[in-house]
Parts: sequence; C-alpha cells; structure tokens
Amino acid sequence: MAITLADLLSDPALGLVLEGRSEPPAQPIQWVAVTELEDPRPFLNGAEVVLTTGVRLKTGAAQRAFVRRAHDAGALAIGFGVGLTHRRIPAALLAEADAVGLPAFRVPYEVPFIAIGKRVADALSADHYAGLEDLLEGHAVLASALLGPGGLAALLGELARMLGTDVALFQYGACIARALGRAARSPDGPGVAAAPRADAGDPDPVTWHRLPVATGLKDRCTLAIAEPYGRTAVVDYAQSLISVELTNQARNRTGARAASGQLLEDVVRGSLGGAEAAARLAGSGIDTTLRHSVLIVDVASGQRRALRTLPLPDGWNGGATGLVDERLVLVLPAGAMPDPAGLGRYLHGAGLTARIGVGGSYAQPSGLRWSYFEAREALQRGQPLNIADRLSLTSLLMASADVPLADLAAETLRPLEAFDSAHGAGLLTTLQRYLDLDGSVAAVAADLDLHRNTIRYRLQQVVALTGYDPAVTADRVHLYLALRVRALG
Repeated sequence: MAITLADLLSDPALGLVLEGRSEPPAQPIQWVAVTELEDPRPFLNGAEVVLTTGVRLKTGAAQRAFVRRAHDAGALAIGFGVGLTHRRIPAALLAEADAVGLPAFRVPYEVPFIAIGKRVADALSADHYAGLEDLLEGHAVLASALLGPGGLAALLGELARMLGTDVALFQYGACIARALGRAARSPDGPGVAAAPRADAGDPDPVTWHRLPVATGLKDRCTLAIAEPYGRTAVVDYAQSLISVELTNQARNRTGARAASGQLLEDVVRGSLGGAEAAARLAGSGIDTTLRHSVLIVDVASGQRRALRTLPLPDGWNGGATGLVDERLVLVLPAGAMPDPAGLGRYLHGAGLTARIGVGGSYAQPSGLRWSYFEAREALQRGQPLNIADRLSLTSLLMASADVPLADLAAETLRPLEAFDSAHGAGLLTTLQRYLDLDGSVAAVAADLDLHRNTIRYRLQQVVALTGYDPAVTADRVHLYLALRVRALG
C-alpha cells in the first residue's frame, strides 16, 4: 500500500517530529524532493514531501515565500533538517505553513534525507509490485473466464466483480450482455444479467462510461462501465480480450451462416427433403418434429455484406441463421421468437435499411419451406416489418419446386414487357393496379390519373398480347400469380 505522511511520521527509525497545527493529509506520497532552492516549483509535480535545510532561507520573507511556492506546486509537506543552518524550524516558516495548511515536520540532524527518500521509494516499489501482481492475477482470471464455458458473459461478470460496479457490452447501440457488480443492484452479489435495452424501467438509472472496442468491423462496439469509475489497467486488458473474442465470433458467424444458408437453400428449393432433410437440419440445431418460424431480413444491396457477420441482439441467438439469396434467414422455434419490432429497431440502430418478413409456424422440412416462402412473400409489402397473416396460394405454389412458376410467369409477361419497353405503354403497371384494385376500372383510372377509356384500351392490349383476359376469373388468377412470381424474383 502507498505510504502517507502519517506513516512516515510514525516510523520510529526516522524520528521525525510534526510541528505546527496542520494535520497530515491522507493522500499518498508520490516522491521525496530534496532542494535548497528558494523557488522549488520548476522541479515539483505535486504530492511530494519537500526536504530542505534552509541554507538560502535566511530571512523571514524568504522562508514565507518558500512555503507558499511549495504549497502552490502541490507539495504535501515540508521536512526541515535542523542542526546544520538552523537549530530549529524558523518561526516564520511554521507560521506561513499553518496559514496555508501545509504540514511541516522536523528532521533530526542525525537522520539523513536519503533515509527518508529510501523509505518512500521502498513503499512505492512495494505498492507497484503488488499492483503488478494484482494485474497479472486479473489477467489470468479474465482469460480463464473467457476460455471457460461461460465465455464472454463470464468475463464481464469477473470484470464487474473486480471493479465493483456494473459493466455492459453494446453493439450497434444495443446491450448484448451485462454484468452486475454493485451489491445494491444485485442482492446475490456479482452476476450476469441480459438487458436488451440499457436500463429500460430501471429504478436506479446508470450513467455509463463508454470505452471503444475494436473488432475490425463498423459495429460501434463499446464496453460500458457504470459510474463512478476509475480507470485501471485491467480494463485495458479486458478491452483487448473482448476485441479478440468478438472478432473471432464474427469470423465464425461468416462460416456458419454460409454453411447453414446452403442447407436451408437446398431445403427451400426442394432439392433436399424427407428424412434426409430432417436429419441434416437436426445437425444444424433445427428439430423439424417441432414447429418453427422463418424470419427473413433483407437490407439495401450495398449493405448486404454486413449480414455475414452481423451479431444478433440478446434473445435472438436461440435458432439457426443462414444466408439465402444474400438475405439473412433466421429459423426459430415456435414461441421462442422475441418481438420482431425489437429486431427492427436494432437493425435501424446498426445503420441498416432493413425489411423483415415473418412466416408462419410449421413442423417438418416441408413446413419450413412453406414458412420461408410466406416470409419472402410478406417482404414484398415493403414495410419495415411484414408478418404473414394467412395461408397464401402463391407461397404454396412457390414451395412446390416441381412447379415451373418462373418459366410460366416469363412466358405470360414477356410480351407485355417487350411492348412497354418499345412504346412506354404502361401495360404491366395498369394490369398490376387493376388486379390490386379488384378489377375496378374507375379505381385504376383515378389511381393512375388516366381516363377510364385509356384503362379499358390498355386492358384490351393485355388480352391481345398475352391471350389472357383479366376480366375472366381463371385468366385473372393466372396473371396474378405471374405478377407475384415476377415481383418475388
């Protein structure tokens, strides 16, 4: 432990005597400065004990000025060596020391200044060595916690215990893990608690001191430590460990999502099914005897690389994730899916322009395919969050890999696309709005700001070019499916 002036004065081997009325401060001594200068300020950094014999302090004015200058420089005390130039501490020096609140003590003639310096240096060295031992022990504890079964959460728990305060880890602005280190906040002592949103509903709001954690990604990752907080070297080491762990997790997510995505793509495309699909999905953590829901995250084309390594917020790691058609696909057990709106807020906080499609909950690989196409069709609504609310004929047909929907759609709509490209006739747009508005010519005319006869003429052109009449129920279903498949890509 660092040495204080009281410790120094109580050492019988030194025989130092406190004079004056000022009490020794509790602040640790940082060094001993020996000087015979009238102005020692250029050589003081603060928190020193200043030792002098007063060789140049022959007048009361010089003695008072010396005290003021030492005090201004942040000195903790003045030790005056007697028996050489002065038989006792000069009265003017003592009076000025009392006036500014600076302790002054007498150093007997037989006590060399070097003995006082050595006593302080030994204490500082022991304190530094103890600090290094504590730091190395802290390094070992943190590394062991990270490498153990608790992983990152266990590391945060140990760090909270060491610091005696709460710590949390944030990525993209969302709290992904939190450890309680203050007994007042955790009656059972330090522990780990997940918090999807920092301090939501917390009766004791936390002010965080935030430290950046480098991961090599643009994920704005921070280690947050609850105030009051004093920086310690163990925090630097914790930052390094967290950085390495999160970087490794990102690399692992890239590989895992590529592999899971290939498996999911084989299932939803229909190239893998039955017992073999069930067995391979089980190997990826998806028990198809239970009901699962598929959630698809689609982002702007320039942001899709981020989906390879994107960490998920707390509560969203209970299912399988993979990349299919550059979209992030999540497969979660029924009843275990958190609020998708929370995931939407997280994605927004990550700076992603995202849409989420949520399919229904079904069992078996065929049900997984159905849920996937429901989620994909729901995405076409274009809202930030799109939930499939009923069975869809389009999803049913798309989940049937042996139905050549893409070819049928292309064959039906190619003449309209070619005519629109050559003449700018807007036939596809008119047909889409006609079907969306339940076959009302008046509603389409109002929507497109055109005359009703123009709409009727365009619909006649659709019939002439495709051979399908949108006024006939069977033909209308065919055209509707063709447009839906075209929209789904």
